Amino acid sequence: MQNPFGQLASKTRGDKVIWALVVLLTLVSLLAVYSATGSLAYKNYKGNTEVYLFKQIAFIVVGIMVIYFAHLVNYTFYSKVAQIAFLLSIPLLAYTLFFGVRMNEGSRWIRLPLINMTMQTSDLAKLALFMYLARLMSKKQDVIKDFKKGFLPVMLPVAITCLLIAPANLSTALLLGASCLMLLFIGRARTKHILITIGIAMIPILFLVLSAVVRHSSANEEAVASAKSSGLFGRVETWISRVENFMYGSKAADNDEMYQVNQAKIAIAQGGVLGVGPGNSTTRDYLPQAYNDFIYAIIIEEYGLMGGAFIVFIYLVFLYRCIRIFKRCPYAFGAFLALGLSFTLAIQALANMAVTVNLFPVTGVTLPLVSMGGTSFIFTCLAIGIILSVARNVEKTEGNKEQPVVA
Repeated sequence: MQNPFGQLASKTRGDKVIWALVVLLTLVSLLAVYSATGSLAYKNYKGNTEVYLFKQIAFIVVGIMVIYFAHLVNYTFYSKVAQIAFLLSIPLLAYTLFFGVRMNEGSRWIRLPLINMTMQTSDLAKLALFMYLARLMSKKQDVIKDFKKGFLPVMLPVAITCLLIAPANLSTALLLGASCLMLLFIGRARTKHILITIGIAMIPILFLVLSAVVRHSSANEEAVASAKSSGLFGRVETWISRVENFMYGSKAADNDEMYQVNQAKIAIAQGGVLGVGPGNSTTRDYLPQAYNDFIYAIIIEEYGLMGGAFIVFIYLVFLYRCIRIFKRCPYAFGAFLALGLSFTLAIQALANMAVTVNLFPVTGVTLPLVSMGGTSFIFTCLAIGIILSVARNVEKTEGNKEQPVVA
């Protein structure tokens, strides 16, 4: 009788290196999440420090299953459902914006019935957008250099999605837009059209920077505090504050964002080159979101700069393998789909790590496959499963070509 695990492995196809990277990142996730949540679990669950570890194991098991079953589906199926998924994501984003669960002055989540979990609808929207974008670009390759016939119809869904995400989550909207523009550049869109789009997108960013400069130079701190407390500018006030904190630091001792950044710096300084060892982090007791947005700081503290560099290396290898799939895929849809999804995951990872080491303003994005599980973790696994589906079909196509023809 054949081992069921052997049967499962025999049906597993796609890029073996990507499979190995997924396993590596999930193992890192288990170690980092267990270390980062030990004290929190002890406090919330009366001494049971393994609660969050078991939850993370459950998410990883579900995530691996999602990757496995998604990679078995022929990637052309995703082209068929792309338009439906995109059209469903738009009203979901609008609903989230006006009626979603509000946290930190922003509405990013909707509460799922029955299972009582919150879902960040931007994760679904990103996946749907890249499927739809890959579909549009593959169909408009002949006219992609034409602004009205090619670039504008492809750019319109990107603009709609980013505008709906931006009010509650500007950082995600900017990263998503950057990923899409990179895909358009590789998809042979005119550089002039892309630069015009970047110029338009830079207008609100420059406004935020100038507002931060003006506010920092203003002596009327009471007016600033009043604006914060009254919510006069909504999320705009939060964005300006983040840019100001990044540029100048903060004089306020109780500033939550600067507190996070400073605690992350302490963790990195304590880690040194080789780290303090697994489970020996002390900053985890003081750093908010140590298991989520700032988990990279805990990794560096426990495993040092060598461990942090290894995580960067894993994501860069992942991106390289996806670019390799893009080059080998004979069909435009599969090539654009694999590349687009890999861009958004790699850029999100680099943005998260850049925030942790204070190279970028605080964004609130997670570290893919490493931060503590949730619906974002599942959607990341689905994206990787789709990439592996493209890789599996590329291997199948190349295998058929290599088979000798028998007369």
